[in-house]
Amino acid sequence: MGRLVAIVGRPNVGKSTLFNRLVESRQAIVNDEAGTTRDRHYGKVTWNDVEFSVVDTGGWIEGSEDIFESAINRQIEIAIEESDVILFVVDVLNGLTDLDMSVAAILRKVKNRPIIVVSNKTDANEWTYQAAEFYKLGLGDPVPVSGMTGFGTGDLLDMVVSRFAPESKADLIDDSLPKIAVVGRPNVGKSSIINAFIGEERNIVTDIAGTTRDAILTRFNKFGMDCYLVDTAGIRKKSKVSEDVEFYSVMRSIRAIESADVCVLMIDATRGVESQDMSIFSLIQRNRKGLVVCVNKWDLVEGKDSNTLKYFEEDIRSRFAPFTDFPMVFASALTKQRVFKVLESAKAVYDARKRHIPTARLNEFFLPLIENYPPPATKGKYIKIKYVTQLQGPAAPAFVFFANLPQYVKEPYKRFLENKLREQFDFSGTPIQLFIRQK
Repeated sequence: MGRLVAIVGRPNVGKSTLFNRLVESRQAIVNDEAGTTRDRHYGKVTWNDVEFSVVDTGGWIEGSEDIFESAINRQIEIAIEESDVILFVVDVLNGLTDLDMSVAAILRKVKNRPIIVVSNKTDANEWTYQAAEFYKLGLGDPVPVSGMTGFGTGDLLDMVVSRFAPESKADLIDDSLPKIAVVGRPNVGKSSIINAFIGEERNIVTDIAGTTRDAILTRFNKFGMDCYLVDTAGIRKKSKVSEDVEFYSVMRSIRAIESADVCVLMIDATRGVESQDMSIFSLIQRNRKGLVVCVNKWDLVEGKDSNTLKYFEEDIRSRFAPFTDFPMVFASALTKQRVFKVLESAKAVYDARKRHIPTARLNEFFLPLIENYPPPATKGKYIKIKYVTQLQGPAAPAFVFFANLPQYVKEPYKRFLENKLREQFDFSGTPIQLFIRQK
């Protein structure tokens, strides 16, 4: 299962700056506009060959009607439940505040999670000594860092990696089998569909949103299919505050998505695509996992006619554009209508992910096509693509086109190549990477 590190702390201690520094990007640019996508508070880090995810909890409280303290406390509780290591960020310039103490009071009750106190904004050496006052929090040695300049972040990452528990279950899992994760927002029928696959009440199904707590791995071996099902139905709706539910879904989905090969994204036919679905979809995209969209509760849609399904499908694909090449199944976990088709589609996507096209076939198909539709000339320079091959190794299919002037091949032409690749060789449901390189 993926490893997760949560960054917690009161507002304005520099959580987002530290997050950006750790994931080496500017993903969490804080935006005051309503509707800023929330998934930019999630990023991946690789340090000393250990890969893990980081979640910045700060960005999830924006725009909350609630008073700060209770919102922060809820976020921290969620983060504690879901993560493997917690970074508690404090601000050395402002020193210890009452709010820091109340966050620490929650964290001190945590028994089985490593907590690291991060004394942020230590931009100058003399501030290192000021960090001593954070010993009062009772959570061990404060680690002085500066999210802004990067001071101390290497030591911090060393410490994070050393605190991960060894992965024990991994040995028992057969890696040659597909892992299919069922993801989606609360109450969309994730446990029900897994029970429909298995034909037994393997997961306790109730109407309370999110009864399951952890990602459950179930070996499925019948009807000629052998795979693992990852159920992550555990998104408990602790309160009616919309930010929390979304934060919760994303925190819970991260692990499942990272440990799967193919994700079945469940969408509620009675509600259509909502912002939470979009957040989970972009997590699947970012992790380059296979995708099957399952529109559940199709039996409950009233007044269906021959065009309803077509309209529904077009609407979903337009919301998920530009990635539109994925299988979509309209099913009902309750009546078991078309549920097996969901598994078949997931298996087909898994096979597409593993597909390797021989270089000779690729060139046979592409070179005449490129000759007839060459990339548009730029600044009077003609671009020639001479050769194409598929890379060995990456989990998702990746192709390299060798050209004389790779820098002049623009995004629209890359999309054209990708569309032709998808038309000719079946890569439905699988993200593809295209690279243009100097020959």
